[in-house]
Amino acid sequence: MSHGFAAGLVLAAALATASAAPASAAGDDVFFRKVVGQWAGPGEIVAGKYKGTKFVCTFDGIDNAKSPGMALDGSCRMGLFSQKMRAEVARNTAGYQGSFLDGAEGKGLDIISGNVDGNTVVFGLNRKQLKGAMVAKLMEKDVLAITVSVRVGGELVPVIGMNLKRGEPLVKQTALEN
Repeated sequence: MSHGFAAGLVLAAALATASAAPASAAGDDVFFRKVVGQWAGPGEIVAGKYKGTKFVCTFDGIDNAKSPGMALDGSCRMGLFSQKMRAEVARNTAGYQGSFLDGAEGKGLDIISGNVDGNTVVFGLNRKQLKGAMVAKLMEKDVLAITVSVRVGGELVPVIGMNLKRGEPLVKQTALEN
């Protein structure tokens, strides 16, 4: 797993294992409205080849006006290197679906399912043989904790953890940004 891809899992995490029932759509909208806005914070790869790698991400959470869901757009930085991140998820008749970067057919992930329960969202993730889940929990109004796990054998193993805070980006990504 590359550094960029591993950090990118976090973004899918900020969005996206069971399909939500249509009756909960109004409650789902409430959660997604709560996470619209600017988020920034540190993360760490906690397992695997790149265990201990730290990074910082900044995201803009954008509401999906058509159905429950949202998009996150931003970047993650590790040292001098920065990678653009984008994820989108929306609810349709089959449940939640979406993608991180260009989806599993490219260099990203597919979001294949989702469930919102109060201040917590769980999304199923898929990339070829890699299966996993992302859990995002709104700990406080302005604090979002994210864990991305992958399935190893019959068990979900956490591989990435992040703690985002709402507000202005903490660090400019490059000197060229306004």
